[in-house]
Amino acid sequence: MANSVGATERKRVLSGIQPTHDSFHLGNYLGALKQWVELQESHDAFYCVVDLHALTVEPDPAALRKRTLASIAQLIAIGIDPAKSTLFIQSHVPAHNQLAWVMECLTGFGEAGRMTQFKDKSQKNGADRTVVGLFTYPILQAADILLYQADQVPVGEDQRQHIELTRDLGQRFNSKYGQTFTIPEGYILKAGAKINDLQEPTAKMSKSSASQSGVIELMDTPEANRKKFKSAMTDTEREVKFDEKNKAGISNLLTIYTAITGSTISAAETEFEGKGYGDFKSAVAEVVVDFLTPIRNKALELLEDPAHLTKILSEGAEKANAVASKTLAETYEALGLIPRS
Repeated sequence: MANSVGATERKRVLSGIQPTHDSFHLGNYLGALKQWVELQESHDAFYCVVDLHALTVEPDPAALRKRTLASIAQLIAIGIDPAKSTLFIQSHVPAHNQLAWVMECLTGFGEAGRMTQFKDKSQKNGADRTVVGLFTYPILQAADILLYQADQVPVGEDQRQHIELTRDLGQRFNSKYGQTFTIPEGYILKAGAKINDLQEPTAKMSKSSASQSGVIELMDTPEANRKKFKSAMTDTEREVKFDEKNKAGISNLLTIYTAITGSTISAAETEFEGKGYGDFKSAVAEVVVDFLTPIRNKALELLEDPAHLTKILSEGAEKANAVASKTLAETYEALGLIPRS
């Protein structure tokens, strides 16, 4: 049966993040992960590191293993509490793959082909170099969500199309085979913390950038991040003023400064009135470094104790499996698949 809000007294949220890099960056944190932490206080939160999705980029096995653990450590370090949230690794729950196959059998070929991210990447790389997993990626993502009977899915605006596919597939199954899945709503994350690259301030901060000199990583040393801020691209003027069109670099730094300090843009403009860009960039660097240093230290501490991390992941997988296996059993029953006695 679909998840009942009354039974849990809290709406359930599900979200995941790929372990494709050694570190999350400041844009990840301010754009999404910070709100994950807040949501666990008011929702029944399921958060997973989606290592199966990371296979679409043919990762090095040792790097994938290292990055998956580093991702879990960072999530805990920023405030995801395993006692409040169900924190787990996607591949620890076999039902993800099993439900994905069911959803693939409900998805039209043209429907899957219209997914924007697939179209963009396949056109860029060519059909022969595009793996089938990239084509079916949104369907596995739909299974990830439907499996946990999620009421809401915290996502950025760029994921809205994938949420719509999830809703379509859930409704399609329910109409064909009976009420089985909760139809999730997209919980579009609050705007305002759009963090851009320090060297290309008109482009979103991203690990796929050609250069990492403008990307602030949570696991970078304080010295490395200070250096990146001090060399941030600005303009030829001297006024610290928010103007995205004409002063993209300064506007980006103001966004970062206010997101970390809780100040307003106007208050920050007043604070740095009459001061040069050098002083401003140094001030932004210090508030960010002061904020990130304890997160980095906590993550490194957790990674020094893999047994403790393994225990957290085992408990998370057990909680996730309890929900997922129930959904899968109900799905199989609705389809007429005979259960193993």
